[in-house]
Amino acid sequence: MKAFKVTGEINKPKLVTPFTKEIIADKSEHAVEKVYAEIGSRHRVKRYHIKIVSSKELSADEIENPILKKLVLGEQ
Repeated sequence: MKAFKVTGEINKPKLVTPFTKEIIADKSEHAVEKVYAEIGSRHRVKRYHIKIVSSKELSADEIENPILKKLVLGEQ
């Protein structure tokens, strides 16, 4: 599994909210789908309100979330 950083914004009629998520997935497309599902579920936002700006694969040094870092490195 690889770690990806997905950045984007939620565009509601009177509110624009930027976001950055670190996700574990096999491919960049899978990471984007996970972000759509997670944000849509958590914030009750439809997919057409979510705009993905970038999806970047992270190396182990760049991961900020300590739980994801342990999962990627395989530590216990």
